[in-house]
Amino acid sequence: MKRIILLLSTTILLCSCNKSENTTDNNTNDEILNDSIKVSNSFSIEEIPFVTNEIGDFPFFSLPENIVEMNKPLIRDFDVIYFPIKDQYLPIEGKVYKANIRGTREVPFSQHYFIKSFEDYLTSIGAVKVFDGKLTKENYENRKENDPNIGDEGDIGYGDEAVKCFVIRTKDKGNIYVQFSADNASGKLNILQEGKLNQTIKKISADDIVKDLNEKGKSILYINFDLDKSNVTSDGKEIINQISEALKKDNSLKISIEGHTDNSGDGNHNKKLSNDRANSVMNNLIEVGIDKNRLSAKGFGAENPLFANDSEENKAKNRRVELIKL
Repeated sequence: MKRIILLLSTTILLCSCNKSENTTDNNTNDEILNDSIKVSNSFSIEEIPFVTNEIGDFPFFSLPENIVEMNKPLIRDFDVIYFPIKDQYLPIEGKVYKANIRGTREVPFSQHYFIKSFEDYLTSIGAVKVFDGKLTKENYENRKENDPNIGDEGDIGYGDEAVKCFVIRTKDKGNIYVQFSADNASGKLNILQEGKLNQTIKKISADDIVKDLNEKGKSILYINFDLDKSNVTSDGKEIINQISEALKKDNSLKISIEGHTDNSGDGNHNKKLSNDRANSVMNNLIEVGIDKNRLSAKGFGAENPLFANDSEENKAKNRRVELIKL
């Protein structure tokens, strides 16, 4: 009997030790996880109280004294930035400010001064710190696949990068997200005022084309073609149908169809491609019943850009078809 009691006591003792060791291991694992970001659904903006202080207008605050932007900041009315918020790493959309930061010639950059200035100021206006730690390589890999601005001015979000993130919740200006990071040579600052896309795309109508031709003498259209070819896509044919309707509304209208490209690639190839595309539009119009004598077509390649070919956005605007009233 004594032997059985002894065995039971030993078993209980061993189980207690194992439970204690497992608890310690779990606590250690939790501490490790708290130093990085996991993706979950635990954060709610409702947790953040509204600020009562006036916060100014976008981008809402100046840089500290003797701290300046290194280059021209990236400022856009609508874009996306990834922010670390508690145990999540979230893409937030809205109005964007992103900048690399440095000291002046007279006063070198101070990492401590930069970070403390922002922490103290943001806390003073009622901002809530939602992250203070290091990002993981997994965070970067996920962002790399989805962030169109990765590597641009003021970009934050690399593996092992120490980041601080604050949220300012207002009743009149919405939710504002601020994150910054720094080393002993320079810093980075991101500010985003959360907002929805103001949709400016609209379906091209025959009335729009007629109005542009009569008032401006030309109508600028973005007709979709197969990649590096002159074949019109189904979306492009919808626009061509509207051109046809416009010409049928006014039988006196005669137009020149002019094709344009951006400056990417070989110039001679671009000129031929733009010419083929202009003629493709003309042939499609003839097929739906427009008199050939009312039409002409020519390609100009990259000779007459609407905008400087200095960004993908501007290049896209230069890839166009223009209808010129004759």
